[in-house]
Amino acid sequence: MSSTLSTPDLDLARRGDDGAFTRLVEPMRRELHAHCYRMLGSTHDADDALQDALLRAWQGLARFEGRASLRSWLYTVATRTCLDLIEARGRRALPVDLGPSSDRAAIDDTPRTDVTWLEPYPETGLRYEQREAVELAFVAALQHLPGNQRAALLLFEVLAFSAAEIATMMKTSITSVNSALARARKVVAERVPPASQQQTLRSLDDRRVREVVAGYASALERGDADALVALLTADVTWSMPPLPHWYRGVDAVRDFAVQLPMDRCGTWRHLPTTANAQPAIACYLAAGPADPHTAWSINVLTLRDDRIAAITSFIDPVLFERFGLPASLTPPRT
Repeated sequence: MSSTLSTPDLDLARRGDDGAFTRLVEPMRRELHAHCYRMLGSTHDADDALQDALLRAWQGLARFEGRASLRSWLYTVATRTCLDLIEARGRRALPVDLGPSSDRAAIDDTPRTDVTWLEPYPETGLRYEQREAVELAFVAALQHLPGNQRAALLLFEVLAFSAAEIATMMKTSITSVNSALARARKVVAERVPPASQQQTLRSLDDRRVREVVAGYASALERGDADALVALLTADVTWSMPPLPHWYRGVDAVRDFAVQLPMDRCGTWRHLPTTANAQPAIACYLAAGPADPHTAWSINVLTLRDDRIAAITSFIDPVLFERFGLPASLTPPRT
């Protein structure tokens, strides 16, 4: 056994010291949680999977033989836990997966409760090199892969395990791993834009990104459709899970914005945030300007050059606590 695996904490943990086990896994907890999110497309499911995986690891630690690193072993347990959940719960979707876009605002749109929806991820604390792997387009593309392909791609491309290591982790052959990788890469390449959001954000200065975010929030708060359209690409999309309708192109998006958030919803206030390593807006809604604004949605913005190419509005007030955001905003003083 290597010196790395013969630490006092590991020896204590093997003898049943749960404090020692916590010290061992704590440095990897955040990255393990991100791995579970990539696999499952849900922060809630990632919470459950990580808790279950760490319990399995704790209960099985006495059988850990040290032939691989502790990190590799923990990722093995976490991946197998996620695969069990994928088999039981299926994949998560976005509105674009359900059908074609709508040309006009769907005024009577109602939530689809029969769909398991993709969720945004509060990626605070992730290392810089891991941010691309939680971007919304990438995580959404992963949902179109069978569990074994999803796991192989993440373990190889994101976490840098070798095909041989992955074969051992997944109890399969190297040939099967390489085949799964080839199929997974093809599907993801068809669904993920050539330039990642991290590349796009690096090409812009922070000031311009802040201007786009602030301009988007201001346009909605003022009901200024022209100002909103000026920030959008010609082929922009806007989707709002759990609502099934979605919109593509400036004309359709403008019609939706004018008909619903700018006219029928009430008054808006916004806070800037980040989600999936992308700029985002926390949206708060009130019936009137004197009423408290309460949590409504997390809007994740996907940029191309210095314009907004996609808006994904996750309508779920429960998300705000996970993002460390207040549940409501008091009316501003006049």
